[in-house]
Amino acid sequence: MSGRQADALDRLWPAYGLTIDDGLAAPVDLASLFGRRAPVVLEIGSGMGDATAAMAADDPDRDYLAVEVHTPGIGNLLDLVERRGLPNVRVARGDALDLVRALPEESLDAVHVFFPDPWPKARHHKRRIIQPAHVALLRSRLAPGGTLHCATDWAEYAESMRETLTADPGLTDPHGGYAPRPDHRPVTRFERRARTAGRPVFDLVHLKGTAPS
Repeated sequence: MSGRQADALDRLWPAYGLTIDDGLAAPVDLASLFGRRAPVVLEIGSGMGDATAAMAADDPDRDYLAVEVHTPGIGNLLDLVERRGLPNVRVARGDALDLVRALPEESLDAVHVFFPDPWPKARHHKRRIIQPAHVALLRSRLAPGGTLHCATDWAEYAESMRETLTADPGLTDPHGGYAPRPDHRPVTRFERRARTAGRPVFDLVHLKGTAPS
C-alpha cells in the first residue's frame, strides 16, 4: 500500500468506511450511512476504485456502496473520493455476502459485479460469487425493477453467469443474452488487460421482475 493510500485510509475511514464483521447491525440503515435517502448502487469487488469513483461522479443522484477486501484498493478509492469530492460514496471492508445479508430487502437500485474472480478450476467453482443461492440473495435486496449487472472477460464464467441469471425465476433478461456494453460502465483495469490480450468482454444485465406475458 502506498503512502498516499495509507494516509487516505487513516484519515477518511471514520467518515466513509463500514467494517463488515460479526457485529454488523442488520439491517444496515443506508439513509444514515449516506446522510440522505437516495437510490443505492452496490459495487461488489470495487478493486482499486477507479470505476466506482467515475460512475459516482457521473451519477450524483444515486449513492454508491463499494465493498472490497483489498486494503490498497480501499485506500485508493478513499483517496479518489476526497480528491474528486464524492459525497455519494461509502466503502465497506469484508465479505460482500455478509454485507448483502445485512442490507434490508428491496433496498438497492442496482448491484454491479464487474470482473469478479473467475475461480477457473472446477473444484473452486463453488467460490464464485455468481451462483444460484447468491443470485437469489442479491435479487432479494434489489427493489422491483432494479438491475443486476455483471461483466467478465472469462468466457466460460460468462456462460455460467448467463445460465445462472437466466434460470433465476425473479429476474428478467431484456437483452435475450449478452448485453451491449453500457456506456455508463467505465473501462476498468481488468478490461484494458483483456483487450490487450485479445479477450472479449461479456456484459449481462438482468432486471428484478418477471417479463410481461
